[in-house]
Amino acid sequence: MGKGLLVLQSDFGISDGAVSAMYGVSHCVDPDIKIYDITHQIPQFNIWEGSYRLLQTVQYWPEGTVFVSVVDPGVGSDRKAVVVKTVNDQFIVTPDNGTLTHIKRYYGIAEIREIDETINRLPNSGESHTFHGRDIFAYTGARLAAGIISFEEVGPALKVSAIVELNIKESTIEDDIITGFIDIVDKPFGNLWTNIRRSLFKRLAKKYGDTFEVTISTDNRKIYQSIMTYGHSFADLRVGEPLLYINSLDNVGIAINQGSFADAYHVGTGTNWVVSIRKAPKIIYA
Repeated sequence: MGKGLLVLQSDFGISDGAVSAMYGVSHCVDPDIKIYDITHQIPQFNIWEGSYRLLQTVQYWPEGTVFVSVVDPGVGSDRKAVVVKTVNDQFIVTPDNGTLTHIKRYYGIAEIREIDETINRLPNSGESHTFHGRDIFAYTGARLAAGIISFEEVGPALKVSAIVELNIKESTIEDDIITGFIDIVDKPFGNLWTNIRRSLFKRLAKKYGDTFEVTISTDNRKIYQSIMTYGHSFADLRVGEPLLYINSLDNVGIAINQGSFADAYHVGTGTNWVVSIRKAPKIIYA
C-alpha cells in the first residue's frame, strides 16, 4: 500500500511560495506524509499537458498513492473539485476540467466523488477563492493520504461518465498510411511523443532500420516532411539524424539524436498537429 504518499503537480512554477505553501499545508495535516512532485512546470493553464503528465506517471506508483493535480484556469468558478479512484486504487485530487481525460481514456477510473468543501477545506480559508490548490486540493489530498478521511468521506459520489473530457482523436491506418497526432513534447529533450500505438506502427514497421516518410502538419500547413529511420534507440543513428522510436508509453516518438526536434521545427502539441507515416517510397534510378 502507498499510504502516506502524496504526489503534487501544478502549473505554478517554482519562482514563488505557492508550491511551498501546498507542502506546508500537507505537513500541518500530518508531518509524516511523504511528499513528491511530478512537475510544477506545466505551461500555465495547459490542462491538456496536465492530463497527459498524469497518464505518464500515475500507473507507476503503488495503490493508495494520492496525487494532487492543479492546473485550474477556472479557479473560483462553478467547475467541480473532485477526487477519483483509479482502477488500481490510486487517488487523484483535481478540478474536473479535463485534467482526467487521459487517465479515464487509457488507464481507468473506478469512482469519482465531489469534494465537500464544508468539511474538506483548510480552516479559515473560506473567503479565499483563488488558491484552491492550497486550500482545497492539497488539504484534501493530505487528509486522504494520512488516513484522516476515507474516500467515501470526500463527498458525494458522481457518475464517472460525467467527467469533463478534452477532445481526443485516435490514430488510424488507411492505405498503409498511419495518421496520428503530437500528444506532448518530451521535455527537456524536445522529442515528439505521438498518440500512435506501437501495435499500430508495427503493421508497417517490420524491423529496425526500416525507413519511413514522415510528414508533420498543422492547420493544413506542412511543417516537416522527410525520410527517417526506425531505430531501437537514439544511439542507432548518427548525431543530428532524425529517427522514429518507441517511447516509454509504448507509443511512437520522433526525435533528432542529441537534438531537439520540437525546437528545430517549431512543432506544437494537440489534435491540430497531425503526423502521417508511410513506408519510404523506393527510388528507382534509371
